[in-house]
Amino acid sequence: METQQELEWAEAQNMFLSEDLVATAKQQLLFLAEVDRNRCLYDGPVLHRATYRYKYCWLPLLAKHAESPVTEDPLVVPLDCEWIWHCHRLNPVRYKTDCMELYGRILGNSNVVSSTQGTSKDESEKHWETMYPSEPYELDLNNDSVQDFAEKVLEAKESTTTNYNLISAVKRQTTFFYQVSRPYWNKDTFLEGAVARYKGFLHLIKRNRERRINRFCVPTYDIDLIWHSHQLHPASYCNDLVAIMGKVLEHDDTDSDRTKGQKLDVGFSETTTQWEETFGSRYWRAGAMYRGNPPSPLTVDKYKIDAIHNSSTPSNKTNQNMIQIPQKMLVQVMLEIVDVRNLPSGHKGKLVVSFKKKQEDIVFNTKKQLRISSESQGKQVAVFHCESKGELVLELISHPSHSFRIVRPTKVLGKTSINMDDLQNVASKLPIEKWLDLTSAINWSKPISIRIGLSLTPPFSAPYELHFLSTHPFKGSYFSFLLPRKFQQIKYWTNVVDEAGNEIISIQKGNLSTEKTKSNINKEVIGRTASGETHLLAELKGTMWSMMNSDWMLQIKKTSDEDKHVFELTGTRKVIIFPGRKLEFETRYYGNEEGNCFMTAVEFSKKYPYGKAVALMDLTYGSLEIKEEWLVLPAILSAFVLSNFPDFSHLREKANGTNA
Repeated sequence: METQQELEWAEAQNMFLSEDLVATAKQQLLFLAEVDRNRCLYDGPVLHRATYRYKYCWLPLLAKHAESPVTEDPLVVPLDCEWIWHCHRLNPVRYKTDCMELYGRILGNSNVVSSTQGTSKDESEKHWETMYPSEPYELDLNNDSVQDFAEKVLEAKESTTTNYNLISAVKRQTTFFYQVSRPYWNKDTFLEGAVARYKGFLHLIKRNRERRINRFCVPTYDIDLIWHSHQLHPASYCNDLVAIMGKVLEHDDTDSDRTKGQKLDVGFSETTTQWEETFGSRYWRAGAMYRGNPPSPLTVDKYKIDAIHNSSTPSNKTNQNMIQIPQKMLVQVMLEIVDVRNLPSGHKGKLVVSFKKKQEDIVFNTKKQLRISSESQGKQVAVFHCESKGELVLELISHPSHSFRIVRPTKVLGKTSINMDDLQNVASKLPIEKWLDLTSAINWSKPISIRIGLSLTPPFSAPYELHFLSTHPFKGSYFSFLLPRKFQQIKYWTNVVDEAGNEIISIQKGNLSTEKTKSNINKEVIGRTASGETHLLAELKGTMWSMMNSDWMLQIKKTSDEDKHVFELTGTRKVIIFPGRKLEFETRYYGNEEGNCFMTAVEFSKKYPYGKAVALMDLTYGSLEIKEEWLVLPAILSAFVLSNFPDFSHLREKANGTNA
């Protein structure tokens, strides 16, 4: 059976695709990111105007260019038109039909480049203005006049156009970028594996057609990204698919209901079964599965700022001089125990495999169990994050059947290990399916083996996990402002430690005397490094906190709701600290967190006009998760200030809807 499965996979990989889909996928990710920075293209008046411009300006211009090039340089498509064109091409059958009816040929992208590729647009703009003098080449998407657009008759050569509902097509694609926006998606190994899996996906559909099986095949997101990339070359896509399976394959994106038993759920289950039977490997892939719904957008529109600080990489000089935190890399792992063989004769009972990291791991520091997959028990697939280094240890454990009054102990039948370093290149490309022999203290007649399915993502940066530990001897809150007044005068140090307990820096409220006034100032933050050096890290200046020699400023900002406040942290970047969990932090399951005071630090920039969650602060229990190195010290100081100083702490409580 395995030989036949290998032959099937080899046949799929011999499939000819005429485009470089890895390069196209990378370009598509850049383009989708740019569209996501201009979300007015997702809905509303701007989307309607973009659709009109696409139908009555871009398509006629593209048809003219396809017949005879209108520019010496490649033709550059405006961003808004490119977005509608992108979504139109993702219905390849309809796109082909529309092009043939209107222009007698498939309008491809030969000698056409994306608006995001940095090519000069001068020639394209000049020719556009010649054809459409009353319509700008590029829309100013931030200009209110765009919102007032009313459709008008343009002097376009073509008076008819597609009746395809492009508005609905766009709306179906608005959440796709969220699913494919993790940092490892543009890695060559990840995309090369996706291309191989796309070929396997097409092979399944081809087999179904040959056997007259009517099956709705559902791709994983890595396969879907490559499928989209192929469709963005419409002429090549049509030619390739006709050569492979005799017809242009439709791309049905109209079903989004993932409820159990519905078309999408049933189709995915059937595709999974067919894939595993055909190729003998797991269909799922680490990092390529559904992430859930996108998080709720931030509602404070005033922070979609046009002229924010530039998006150049900030200096880490202050951080590097005062604190040292090594960067660690993580991978997402998917693991399934597929089968077991050579069990001792007469064995009875339930089999499970426990697994853990052999070395200390900052994220995966526990032991978990998986049962052996079977038709009666169904599948169990573990999905977890861990450091990209070290060994994963697996133990096969027998849980004997219990007879009346007799409870037999569990027995370890054997164990094995997987070296994470050895798997980095191959495992990030495709899921692994292999037998592993177990070592055991018992001399079995044959070594017991387990078959595993395993997949890793390419490594990505781990967030910095830090904790505040107060040196005062009182239980309860870590923060001294909650102590009785007589104890508030005592200056206790708060140690900031990493997840392993290593001290990063110690901080406290300051009352140093100034040279000018010779008086004590109570609103300062003093830091003591691991070497024992003491520094003034923050001080209150008027209504704001100046941090790290004025590199960063922290101040209170009111929102439209007078009872709500946010905190603005401004330096080499602009960061707004919102009450509660926002953006990426909203989507996680954390269990019971009643009573916790969470704040989310969100960066705003030209690259992230709708915000990027860069840190989560738990001010009740003194923990920080920080995603960016440049934010480590500013986030530590912000959390300390928000928790320790009444001017800010009572507003923090008010912003979270609790009583100070």
